[in-house]
Amino acid sequence: MRGTPRISGTLLGALTCVAALLVTGATATPAGAAPTPGPAVRQVSAAAQEHARDFWTPQRMRAAKPLDLLSVGRHAGSGTAPREGTPRTVAPTARDLGVQAFPNGGGAWTGGGRVVTTAGRVFFSYQGRTASCSGNAVTSANKSTVVTAGHCVKLEGAWHTNWVFVPGYHDGQSPYGRWTATRTLSTPQWTASEDINYDIGAAVVAPLDGRSLTDVVGGQGMAFDTGYSQRMYAFGFPAAAPYDGEKFIYCSGTTSRDFLLSRDHGMTCNMTGGSSGGPWFSQFSEATGTGLLSSVNSFKYNFLPNRMYGPYFGADAQNLYQAAQSS
Repeated sequence: MRGTPRISGTLLGALTCVAALLVTGATATPAGAAPTPGPAVRQVSAAAQEHARDFWTPQRMRAAKPLDLLSVGRHAGSGTAPREGTPRTVAPTARDLGVQAFPNGGGAWTGGGRVVTTAGRVFFSYQGRTASCSGNAVTSANKSTVVTAGHCVKLEGAWHTNWVFVPGYHDGQSPYGRWTATRTLSTPQWTASEDINYDIGAAVVAPLDGRSLTDVVGGQGMAFDTGYSQRMYAFGFPAAAPYDGEKFIYCSGTTSRDFLLSRDHGMTCNMTGGSSGGPWFSQFSEATGTGLLSSVNSFKYNFLPNRMYGPYFGADAQNLYQAAQSS
């Protein structure tokens, strides 16, 4: 992870984003303002989908690197908490396995289970460069929805192109195929001002060989308005040192609420660039590798390098999920 972006005029130093893009958000809509608009959507043409599928060769996937850190001085959260909605869960779409370490600060996942097929790497082009994040397939009406971080679909005012999801990625290989986005979506707060509290993204992917995504790899459940201080598991494909993007890494622990610049969940975790957008699960079963996706890897403070933060899934996260699965 390179670079030291600063938050001007504070003693807090810098925020360090964790994705291949490694950036965060800015300001939220004030309470009492006009109704929040719905999620923003980028449509992807059939020709662009075909180009993206052909573009991501094994060589390009291996070569995709985390981008240099960008300045986040204007991305600090406004302090406005995510809007609460009605608590809701969506069940997973499911092998008896050995118990993994809990808590764990970042080690290879050896448990197997459904998570090794639903989670994967996200690849895309950004400002002429190839980059990667992480993502996860979820239960959805269209059987084609992937949840990731907002900055893994749109950054600095530009939607990413050549966007593909590779579930079960390893060593440049795509054991379940390369799934191209037909549209990418993010919360209105991230799209408008890159608010750190709303760094949530989604993609709807095209069928592959006549089959829908979750019919092939399964889908994890979803949970909204879970509260804080939860036992959670975080997963991703970190690609910045000491990782190389080739190993499926997990962290686990009891979360706490960020008391600095966001209203995010926080967890002890040493994953690095490339892991952004990777899923955080509550009610996670090591026996089956299934859980309820309740946040995603989003950012780190550079003075807390072993602590990861992920956005709280409130009403706007629910709206984003609904817009994606209804597409």
